[in-house]
Amino acid sequence: MINKTFKAKIYRFKWISLLVSSIIILAVLNIKPWQGHNYMPKPYGYNRIILPEHTYEPLADTLPYTFEVSRQATVLTSDSPYAEKAWIDIRYPAFNAAIQITYKQIKANPKLFREYLQAAHQLTAKHQIRAYSIEEEVIQTPKGYTAVVFALTGQVPSQYQFYVTDSATHFLRGALYFHTASQNDSLAPIIEFIRQDIMHILYTLEWRHSSK
Repeated sequence: MINKTFKAKIYRFKWISLLVSSIIILAVLNIKPWQGHNYMPKPYGYNRIILPEHTYEPLADTLPYTFEVSRQATVLTSDSPYAEKAWIDIRYPAFNAAIQITYKQIKANPKLFREYLQAAHQLTAKHQIRAYSIEEEVIQTPKGYTAVVFALTGQVPSQYQFYVTDSATHFLRGALYFHTASQNDSLAPIIEFIRQDIMHILYTLEWRHSSK
């Protein structure tokens, strides 16, 4: 009777030892791949944006100015309640964005010219509250016109604004707007894509005639 009890205890001990050993081995196997590595959470990611090639076509010839506009965009008459003749929206349906173009005649009037310049700078300055920075770049177009481009960074509704003029007859202003709640970080590739279109507009711009 004693031998049977002793053997039963030995058997039970071996079984428990085997179970414990198995648990330890499994735990070691699960932990080993992480040894020597610090776990870091993955950064928040954005959806990959595949952008088309830049292709352009001439603007309609019914306006007092012309330039090459992206084939990814649709040109419509401005729907602003304050819109004047020759104001247009260059809309990007795929990006939920638009470049709003306004146009004024200077009529060789220095006072009007100063007013348009001041208004362009004031409209850009309105975004200073939310903008981290506003960088101003002055360029000369191939046709000899002066253009000023404002690059705005931060959570602003308009990332680029610009104007171009011959200082005597024509004054054209543009502003890029996104009609979306997305963060500008996630829109960065699209913003850069449209920035290139804006520069192409400026470099291909020509004045046609004065609107009446």
